[in-house]
Amino acid sequence: MEILNLYFSATGNTKKIATRIEETAKAEGHHVTTEKMTEDLEIDLLAYDLVFAGSGVYEWLPGKPVQRLFARLRHQYFERGHIKPSAPKNPQKKVVVYCSYGGVHTGVNEAVPAVKYMGQLFDHLGFLLLGEWYMVGEYHPENLKDMSTNGRMGDITGRPDEADLKDVAERVKGILLV
Repeated sequence: MEILNLYFSATGNTKKIATRIEETAKAEGHHVTTEKMTEDLEIDLLAYDLVFAGSGVYEWLPGKPVQRLFARLRHQYFERGHIKPSAPKNPQKKVVVYCSYGGVHTGVNEAVPAVKYMGQLFDHLGFLLLGEWYMVGEYHPENLKDMSTNGRMGDITGRPDEADLKDVAERVKGILLV
């Protein structure tokens, strides 16, 4: 199975998750291409059987490089005829979309729009959505540390931690069985 592991991480939280996804999938015997998302990344999503796509959450959305990349890809795939009315499903193409978030104000509700945003490109391309993952991540830099201890999520210092990353590995193993 050809796996694409896309991520954007401004603080390192999402990179930790992407690294665990890559390690787990490789340990399970799969070929994995891991790419940090930038707005000018050249990638053919349709060349992969399974895609993991993740970003940190910034003002309820994925990072700006993700938004710009996905907008460009959406236009390219539309122009090539890959985005069609009724978005027919392609059962050979699968995706997991995830984020890391702090949720200081309203918890996971702050992260839902980011995951839904990323999922739309894949839905339009006919990918089967196998999961939407919301992973807690501490705030960076130092001047935001209070947000890691005083928000709705409680004390999230150090997250994603090893327990979170073990959970990621177990989720990846489960997805690989589908």
